[in-house]
Amino acid sequence: MGKPTVAIIGKPNVGKSTFFNYLVGKRLSIVEDTPGVTRDRIYGETNWRGRNFTLIDTGGIEEKKDDVISSQMRLQAELAIDLADVIVFMTDIVTGLTATDKDIALMLKKSKKPIILVCNKVDDFRKMENEIYEFYNLGLGEPHPISSANAKGIGDVLDVIYENLPESEEDDDETEFTKVAIIGKPNVGKSSLVNKILGENRAIVSNIAGTTRDSIDSEFENEHGKYVFIDTAGLRRHSKIEENIEKYSVLRTNLAIERADVCILMIDANEGVTEQDTKIAGKAHEAGKGVIIVINKWDEFDKESCSLENYTKNVYQKLAYLSYAPILFISAKTGQRVDKLFDLINEVANNNAMRISTPVLNELLAEAVAIVQPPTDKGKRLKVLYMTQVSTKPPTFAIFVNDKKLFHFSYERYIVNKLRQEFGFKGTPIRILVRERKEK
Repeated sequence: MGKPTVAIIGKPNVGKSTFFNYLVGKRLSIVEDTPGVTRDRIYGETNWRGRNFTLIDTGGIEEKKDDVISSQMRLQAELAIDLADVIVFMTDIVTGLTATDKDIALMLKKSKKPIILVCNKVDDFRKMENEIYEFYNLGLGEPHPISSANAKGIGDVLDVIYENLPESEEDDDETEFTKVAIIGKPNVGKSSLVNKILGENRAIVSNIAGTTRDSIDSEFENEHGKYVFIDTAGLRRHSKIEENIEKYSVLRTNLAIERADVCILMIDANEGVTEQDTKIAGKAHEAGKGVIIVINKWDEFDKESCSLENYTKNVYQKLAYLSYAPILFISAKTGQRVDKLFDLINEVANNNAMRISTPVLNELLAEAVAIVQPPTDKGKRLKVLYMTQVSTKPPTFAIFVNDKKLFHFSYERYIVNKLRQEFGFKGTPIRILVRERKEK
């Protein structure tokens, strides 16, 4: 990536996500009083004094524990340190200097990166002046007092970050990335797929449903093109959304779908299409996004119980409104057929952005009307006068008719099918707007 990178490191619940959200100007990271809420690396972009740079918010580093989540949170923080050009080490003035802070300071010193020591939650600089001095014991230079919640002292920290950024290079902003959201229920293998593609432990992977709470962006480039993969929190049924954190995760997934060019809907081969899958698929369809249906864990599926052909038919029966979406059977765990995703992503993204000229459309329309006459009602016949494309992403067409009431859904479906037969539009929904124009 062309932009320099700044990682925010510290123990849980010191205010890293509040600081991150303030700088990027969005609520990208979940902010709760529960320690360890941000488990993965979250990326955001910001600017200070004309320099663009990427921020990484990380899960808090805790004293070494046996549980999988804590150890992987530590690993994510270590990966962020490796990626960073500058490190912001955040501490908490209220809890004071702790043994964990000292351990983190030792780890950061080994990185040989510029380290900016920040003391957060300093709501009154004069009253807390003496408490700040103990942080000099970390051997990281001057502590910078701030209050993320009240936006105090942040400008001074940004000035220090600016002074430590590497020499400016041309930011690689011009290149268009294809944004791909990976959506689905919890524990269907979304993070495993991202990790297999990237070849690194980019997102936390465990068998605990709902491990990924945030949506996480990962830039990736290969011979097929440039991509941003957005790994999303799994959407659960509303009845199971008890914590505020889960509500934020649902919101984040919806925002990820809105940002995406293509949505990869992941389904567990062993469970098949569930009611929850249909709801998640509906969100992508309604948003007008390109969709690829990926059946994961195909290596574990009992092929004797159902052939690939019958399985495909069953998927399309349950997801009838996604009949345009291609299906790919993969194993994120072994990498089986994962490489075939890129050609599909490119094809679906191109189809979602396809534009057809008006003369070509009206030639197709004239042929369609000649083959199947428009319907009549009480002696009055529908006249289809004209068609033009009004937008892309998804391809949207305006059809002008003499009477909107006569334009039945069945005839609209016929026109859409003719468009697909002629131009493909694989993987993308098509929208039709019916406009009434009185005949002269």
